[in-house]
Amino acid sequence: RCGAGAAPVPVRVAMPGAVRTLCLAALLGALGTGGTELTLELPDSAQRCFHQELESGIKFTLDYQVISGGHYDVDCYVEDPNGKTIYQETKKQYDSFSHHTEVKGVYTFCFSNEFSTFSHKIVYFDFQVGDEPPILPDMNNRVTALTQMESACVTIHEMLNAVIDSQTHYRLREAQDRSRAEELSGRVSYWSVGETLILFVVSIGQVMLLKSFFTEKRPSSGGAGT
Repeated sequence: RCGAGAAPVPVRVAMPGAVRTLCLAALLGALGTGGTELTLELPDSAQRCFHQELESGIKFTLDYQVISGGHYDVDCYVEDPNGKTIYQETKKQYDSFSHHTEVKGVYTFCFSNEFSTFSHKIVYFDFQVGDEPPILPDMNNRVTALTQMESACVTIHEMLNAVIDSQTHYRLREAQDRSRAEELSGRVSYWSVGETLILFVVSIGQVMLLKSFFTEKRPSSGGAGT
């Protein structure tokens, strides 16, 4: 097979060198990551912006997700070089935005946590620029059907892209669940300490109350007789 258990179409083992090179190029293209991926800390009442210069007619995609902090929400907006807001969402946990640029210049996208006064957020985003190049030479301009080998390589490429997206999603879910587990663990610890203090105070109060019941009260001495 061209890939490790990924292609549904069987291929003969004896492959020409050009075909092996074609399959290897498809695999490397699927494993290569374009654009920018970043995980950032967003303090309370803070905002962070990123800038990217783009040509006109270019497609870009912004995916983001809040991993931890507060209610797992954040404000996000995107501006074009003229200062026009082309995307704006408030208190979103995750979202995806795609856009084809109309003018050349610096595009700005910002994440804001200004509505929160005490919750730090950790935000993951993936900023991709441009369309994915074809994995086969002149694939977009071909008039003939793909061969069995080429179809297998395209299928492997698509499945590897799906695997990469799934792995990213599961990593984010794992980080989010770990953050929640640590937060719950901290709350349980504080609750346990509070219960211990309350039990200690109640125990001392009960001992003192019972002690007062068994304390002999001496009668007060009468006044001097005449």
